[in-house]
Amino acid sequence: MKILVINGPNLNMLGKREPSIYGSKDYKALLRLIKGHAKTRGVNVKCVQSNCEGRLVTIIQKALNKFDGIVINAGAYTHTSIAILDALKSVNIPAVEVHISNLKEREDFRQVSYISYYTKDAVIGKGLDGYLIAIDKLIEKLK
Repeated sequence: MKILVINGPNLNMLGKREPSIYGSKDYKALLRLIKGHAKTRGVNVKCVQSNCEGRLVTIIQKALNKFDGIVINAGAYTHTSIAILDALKSVNIPAVEVHISNLKEREDFRQVSYISYYTKDAVIGKGLDGYLIAIDKLIEKLK
């Protein structure tokens, strides 16, 4: 089983960006956490990050016929990008949305997730462990 983990804008700034919201662990620590968990679960995982919306769309499109599932934290594009939603719909790969912070406790503009129109499943406000939960959800969904 192959899972693609996609991270959007500013996630490369983990550990520096608003640690009171996103925690003190950096992006490399997140990657180690994800890869370690994937290994224990017997799945192959590839992690990518981009600050560019078009690049994220291309990454999703290139996942077609290469990955069984997608874990996606599209960052701020969650609330603005119909293009990312359309890319997910076009490849039709099972996906779980992740948000490190609890969006329900944040600004009004963060209450809408375009991506959720496709994913139907989200892990919100569980910190970096949300990625592990999302991977586990995908494994169950793909069995």
